[in-house]
Amino acid sequence: MSVADGQRTTDLRNLTVEAIGAVYDQYFSEIYRYALYRVGDQSLAEDLASDVFIRLLEAIKNGRGPQSNLKGWLVGTASHVVTDHIRRKYRHPEDVIPDSLPDFRAGPASEADRREQNRIVQNAYAKLTPDQQNVLALRFGQGYSLEETASFMRKNVNAVKALQFRALTALQREIGEVDYE
Repeated sequence: MSVADGQRTTDLRNLTVEAIGAVYDQYFSEIYRYALYRVGDQSLAEDLASDVFIRLLEAIKNGRGPQSNLKGWLVGTASHVVTDHIRRKYRHPEDVIPDSLPDFRAGPASEADRREQNRIVQNAYAKLTPDQQNVLALRFGQGYSLEETASFMRKNVNAVKALQFRALTALQREIGEVDYE
């Protein structure tokens, strides 16, 4: 734990506005990117990232906030929030492609192709285990090193390497030959 994290955690326990604002400013974009990588929807990712900070405030008020590693606590909570959302969505699936996606392509045919490719990748990603989804989100969505990912997931580096390899192999097997232009 860095001194800054330790000081910030102490300030958070006192619920100072400055400490809460500083934590939000420092970590929101990172938590948002993690959620976006996992769910693929900007608006939903913002909602999920905001939920992480609401949970932080609730945990602090109840005396259950982060004790030593604020960033680890936030990423871990983000993982739980995203997983909970995915489970709820799995129980009540939607087959509708949202109209809110911007159209940057030349025509409807290329947009339909892009959406179909995204759907194929998202379906393949959804078939991965939660740990496999988490390792891919941390490694490729967030750009964390193997060591950081291992720390967040509470696994050793070799276990993370193996998990990442199995996840990528499973994705490749599930997707097959997809043209990503």
